[in-house]
Amino acid sequence: MKKYIVLALAMAGCSCFGQQPEEKWERAFEFKNVGPSRGGRVTAVKGVIDSTNVYYMGSTGGGLWKTIDYGKHWKNISDGYFESPSIGAIAIFQKNPNILYVGTGSDGIRSNVIVGRGIYKSIDAGKTWEFSGLPNTGQIGALEVHPNNSKIAYAAVVGQPFKKSKERGVFKTMDGGKHWNKVLFHSDSVGAVDIELAPNRPEIVYATMWRARRKPWTIISGGATDGIYKSVDGGKNWKPLKKGLPTALTGKVDLAVSQAMPSRVWAQIQAAEGQEGIYKSDDYGESWEKVEMPAKVHKSVMYRPFYFTNIDANPQNADNIWAGTKKLWTSYNGGKKWKEIIPPHSDHHDLWINPRDSLFMIAGNDGGGAISIDGGKNWSTQFNQPTAELYSCNVDDQYPFYLYSGQQDNTTIRVPSRLPAQNVLNSNDGHGMENLVFWDRVGGCETGPAIPKPGDPNIVYSNCKGQFSVYNHKLGTEHLYYIGGESLYGNHPDDITYRFQRVTPMEVSPHDPNVVYYGSQYLHKTTDGGKNWERISGDLTENKPEYRMRSGGPIDEDISGEEYYAVLYAIQESPIKKGLIWTGSNDGLIHVTKDGGATWSNVTPSIPSGGRVQHLEASPHDPAKCYAAINRDYLGDEQTYFLKTEDYGNTWQRTDQGISKGHVARVLREDPDREGLLYAGTEFGLYLSFDDGAHWQSFQRNLPIVPVTDIQVFRKNLVLSTLGRSFWVLEDISPLHHYGPEERPKLHVFQPKPNHESNQNIYFTLPEKVTDTMVKFQFSKDGQPVHTKELKVTRLPKDELGIRRTEWDFRWYFKRKGEKDFLGPRVSPGEYDLKIFFGQDSVRTTIHYGLHPELKESGVTLKDLQEQEKLSLKVTQLYLSIAHKVKMLEEQLEEATNKKRKEGLRKRLTLLKKGPKRYDRPMLLDHVKYLMEMCSEEQQPLGRDAFDRFRQLQSEWERIQ
Repeated sequence: MKKYIVLALAMAGCSCFGQQPEEKWERAFEFKNVGPSRGGRVTAVKGVIDSTNVYYMGSTGGGLWKTIDYGKHWKNISDGYFESPSIGAIAIFQKNPNILYVGTGSDGIRSNVIVGRGIYKSIDAGKTWEFSGLPNTGQIGALEVHPNNSKIAYAAVVGQPFKKSKERGVFKTMDGGKHWNKVLFHSDSVGAVDIELAPNRPEIVYATMWRARRKPWTIISGGATDGIYKSVDGGKNWKPLKKGLPTALTGKVDLAVSQAMPSRVWAQIQAAEGQEGIYKSDDYGESWEKVEMPAKVHKSVMYRPFYFTNIDANPQNADNIWAGTKKLWTSYNGGKKWKEIIPPHSDHHDLWINPRDSLFMIAGNDGGGAISIDGGKNWSTQFNQPTAELYSCNVDDQYPFYLYSGQQDNTTIRVPSRLPAQNVLNSNDGHGMENLVFWDRVGGCETGPAIPKPGDPNIVYSNCKGQFSVYNHKLGTEHLYYIGGESLYGNHPDDITYRFQRVTPMEVSPHDPNVVYYGSQYLHKTTDGGKNWERISGDLTENKPEYRMRSGGPIDEDISGEEYYAVLYAIQESPIKKGLIWTGSNDGLIHVTKDGGATWSNVTPSIPSGGRVQHLEASPHDPAKCYAAINRDYLGDEQTYFLKTEDYGNTWQRTDQGISKGHVARVLREDPDREGLLYAGTEFGLYLSFDDGAHWQSFQRNLPIVPVTDIQVFRKNLVLSTLGRSFWVLEDISPLHHYGPEERPKLHVFQPKPNHESNQNIYFTLPEKVTDTMVKFQFSKDGQPVHTKELKVTRLPKDELGIRRTEWDFRWYFKRKGEKDFLGPRVSPGEYDLKIFFGQDSVRTTIHYGLHPELKESGVTLKDLQEQEKLSLKVTQLYLSIAHKVKMLEEQLEEATNKKRKEGLRKRLTLLKKGPKRYDRPMLLDHVKYLMEMCSEEQQPLGRDAFDRFRQLQSEWERIQ
């Protein structure tokens, strides 16, 4: 009978109803990226000369991406291969563009820079990758491949950003990346940041050397041996270039050459005041002259040189140069006059211009990658790149809940955990972005955090570079309540009353939504939404005088608040004991108060001093217990420091066994439903512990390699923010609350969490020695089968937890022997039985399906949905009966030989089924299908017409069958 129904559906033109999707096994615990798709910082870009539609972009935390349609769509091509998501350089062998070299580690060494893990090579245009060496070099500023020999390539290695390292300078490979030789080296503090080859003589190599170091309290850029170096024998011998170049200290230098005039070299140079700027050489770098620029343009081009300093030359016009800093500038007469170009976002880090047609180019900036096919007049969108760098994660309590953070280089942001109901039908752009494109600004600015007020998500407490505000989402208003009212920018830390970091810690009391805590070197508290603040502590930092300075040097200062070292970085009040507050500073101290700030105790753990207390987690189960994530990466220490106290900080113990080397600590959370179940975010991924941190195992699942900056456990969902890949949600972690990794595997089903969404996850385990076999699932209500399915299972990989998953979409399925089940209407809320059969064994559980809060809020009742289900089932059964009859008549018609009988069969068919033309008159089968879809499309109370129409159609069927 099933085949009759399937064919009848096809003939009736059914587009969705009754078609069951292919059943397949789903991997247990799959994370979902919920956006935003508003791009993050891109520091390396390249295109393919002969394929103007193909481009690559490398982001500072999102990995390597590729487009084959001029930037309309981007696909990540580094996931599963690269050990670091930070991209510093891309090189393509243009004679065979399937060959690519990619260097990890951005050279824009902000305080949040991610350390690189070497070079990768592809010989199939990025489909697959092989590690290609230099794993300990840190940041790679540039790569160049010989234009005629893909086995020869050069790497400009900046080095480790937070410590001295001998793997710095210029490296060269002669065997396609199997071995790299250091061909230019100065010291363990000076690296190379750029390389160019002379277009007509690739044995001429230019390189720039740069002393660069990031410390928590300052940024160092420049030194006596920095500058431009040249080799005329492919890197065997080098000489410094001096004639006409700055004589004082030199810092970061970027170079550009043009095939239109191979002897010309452009240089953008950080140097002492009066000598910095753009320089030009027309004799292969032997002598230089400074380009005189308009003062306004000069100031803009030399803005924050340690972070920017990017110059490019048009391959078809040696007088056309491009300079990228906060703004993007171009000159067509060698730098005398300049024009500002307006890509989709500011802060520019790289540019590639097609040597065959200079109208085609790709720019990398703080908003992502953007492509122009008209010389920079128009650009592709950057709202299709889910590479947001997010510092934190907070959630509100509405349905669906929203996720909040500050997005670096953009604004604060909130995104829905799933599409709001009113946007479901019009959400998909046709290419899988779905709700990634939905976001709102919620006050504050890029640094965040942003925390919705519990119980009132229209009110958001926000931060902008140390300054507090209150945003009203309903009104779109923001009230500014700056504590102290002093700017972070440009101040010596001793010259301001309150030292605030750009990313300022903020905590809303779990006991009173009107109480907000805020951290400078002191802990501040407001009870009236920020109008009035009180200081409830003394200085809770170490505040050593040797670390208080004007950040920068030895050439330029850079004082943006990132470098205020003795400030609070973490605050948390115990969720089970009011007034028990923990604080951590970015110079290593932890304090606790048990009386709301009246008295404080220094409870700093006995580990190497000075590390950033990145996160504190007051246990939701035990007031004496607290966890700390301490990051000493910024001091050159790549150990992982997760710690735990169970006696209010009197003693601490390390709890980081099993975390991979170099995966420095970012965040740790304890599950509110299971004591000792911990989730840890590190620089390169996610970990899980079932025994309160004694042992850890990777819980990466389908997450990309990326820093996990914050974690929330909310409504049995695991919610993550990342520094380069936006937000991720694992929608159901309830099995983890009952799973014992030490238990012997057996047939077991985990109690499903009460659910009101459209799908129910079913988690279960099977005996360990499972080969290809079948498992049967039977869903029923009051003894009546609703859905039965069988699925083939295979042995799980060793790294899996042992938990398997399938799902039920809360729909009726009508069984038809030998065919796929017919998909029926949605069931109404209630309790459903599930029984799982495996061999001779079986287990059972109960599924609690509730009325969705959004439906309840709109006035839909349980009785409404029960009546809808009852009628929908009747209509579906009527449809199946008619469809079966139609198929029988058609088969009889096909077999009939008697003319009179054929005519009689055709006449009966015309009463049941419309003709083949689009606008032929609909008949009974079509009318019932139409009603079936109307009754089942949405969960809603049905109107009287639905019931009346069913009775009409039922009577007509009884009359003509």
